[in-house]
Amino acid sequence: MTESATEKITINLSVVDLGKIDLLVEEGFYSTRTDLIKTAIRNLLNTHESHIGQAVTRRAMAIGIAGFGRKELEAAVAQDQQLEIKVVGMAFIEGNVTPELAQAAIHSIEVKGVLRASDVVKKALGDKIK
Repeated sequence: MTESATEKITINLSVVDLGKIDLLVEEGFYSTRTDLIKTAIRNLLNTHESHIGQAVTRRAMAIGIAGFGRKELEAAVAQDQQLEIKVVGMAFIEGNVTPELAQAAIHSIEVKGVLRASDVVKKALGDKIK
């Protein structure tokens, strides 16, 4: 996976706001509704960058995409350690990880964004997911 991985979301807008967006697209300010919305969100996040940075540091979180596979989790178990996974972005647990291994290797998992794992692994980690 890459840093540019995206996730589809749904938002509700007033009909007037949607009309204004369509007008700006028609006038050539943006190529599509999506382009305008993504630009607006990016600009808003940029204005809060220092607050985001402080929160990430305070909470000891990683930013980006973090993947966890069988080898890494087996190594943690072999060292009698459990991982505390804290990610802003995406955390994914590879398909070769069994529910039992995930349960043994992961103490807790907190993701602000997207957690990708098989349904059985998510179920096994149920009470460890914040």
